[in-house]
Amino acid sequence: MTGRAENLNTMTLLNIAADYEHSAGHHNMLQLIHLRWIAVFGQIATIALVVVGFDIHLPILSMAFVLAGLIAFNLASHLRWHEETRVSNRELFFALLVDVGILTAQLYLSGGASNPFAFLYLLQVILSAVLLEVWSTWVIVAMTSACLFGLSLFSRPLILPPEHINGMPSLYRDGIIICFLINASLLVFFLTRISNNLRRRDAQLADFRQRTVEEEHIVRMGLLASGAAHELGTPMATMSVILGDWRRIPELQRNPELLEDLTEMERQLQRCKSIVSSILLSAGEARGESATKTTISTFLNALAEEFRNTRTVENFQFQNHMEHDVQVVSDSVLKQMICNVLDNALEASPHWLALEVSSDADRLTLQITDRGPGFLPSILENFGQPYQSTKRRPGSGLGIFFVVNVVRKLGGVVAARNLAEGGALVRIELPLSALVV
Repeated sequence: MTGRAENLNTMTLLNIAADYEHSAGHHNMLQLIHLRWIAVFGQIATIALVVVGFDIHLPILSMAFVLAGLIAFNLASHLRWHEETRVSNRELFFALLVDVGILTAQLYLSGGASNPFAFLYLLQVILSAVLLEVWSTWVIVAMTSACLFGLSLFSRPLILPPEHINGMPSLYRDGIIICFLINASLLVFFLTRISNNLRRRDAQLADFRQRTVEEEHIVRMGLLASGAAHELGTPMATMSVILGDWRRIPELQRNPELLEDLTEMERQLQRCKSIVSSILLSAGEARGESATKTTISTFLNALAEEFRNTRTVENFQFQNHMEHDVQVVSDSVLKQMICNVLDNALEASPHWLALEVSSDADRLTLQITDRGPGFLPSILENFGQPYQSTKRRPGSGLGIFFVVNVVRKLGGVVAARNLAEGGALVRIELPLSALVV
């Protein structure tokens, strides 16, 4: 079973990694679309400068057709990738091939390899090295090299006015400088944005791997807890029988103090049975067989009342500020999650504890406040990580770890902070859509 679960986790990780890869590819495709619009305006400005400023004859109509093709392709790309968010390597590869083809056509019409803007091929090669898989990058290198070689043999020569023929070296030099500035500016601008996309993808993958490890840890702890619950059933049943026998002893019946202690022992034993039953009902599932229909106010009011009756707390303040009651599905895990935070706060502040609940249109907010010493900075920094605790007990620090993971499974968030007047506050926000019937 463990090996099968690990295989499923590996398959899930690979699927999520592919999703993140496609998401990063979508962002990179949008960057290429933006780059293409810059290329459109750059070509228009360059053609206008060459024709008007330097009086160099160019095949304007043919170049305009190529430019129109580039605009049409970019509009189609924008419409396609505005809705579709999964972009693969092949689709990025095709987009770069189109860019290489457009650049080759414009260079063919404007001097071929003698045009200093032929160095823009380097931009395509560098972008492919960043965006594409290795095989795709080498294909782009081969294609650009073949195009450049072909342009050195076949192209329409530039027709220069007589006054510019002697100044051809200076024109070529100026073109090289302009091309270098364009290449450098575009590379810095877009590679920075593309690198941010890749770093965001890597951060998402790292976060998902961390969550996978934590959830695997939860599964293992759930199996241990379930096994321990089964093992505890027999000794608790034995103790229940013994306490029942003690209650029938005449000497104990005549001693009020011992009867009071016996009643307290039975009450605590019943509480242990309830805890064990909840573990067995909800082991492995955040919303399992123990789910029941209720309303959010009824559920929270009953939880607060039970907490007040089963814990030794001098002053427990419960405030329900919910304006609208809604039907929800509650189960033992949800109840245990809230009680876990309350128990931790009670341990830090046995004299005073507060639970405040409120809601808006789509979120339920719970605030647990205590007057204890507060959280250490190291615990706040790593809040929700396992074994982050000042208690010197085996297994301490798992309570908040479980709370954070249960809340996260329900789509909520948990935040903690120390109060300026002393004590600590834990804030839990849950989407009502995860609880409503």
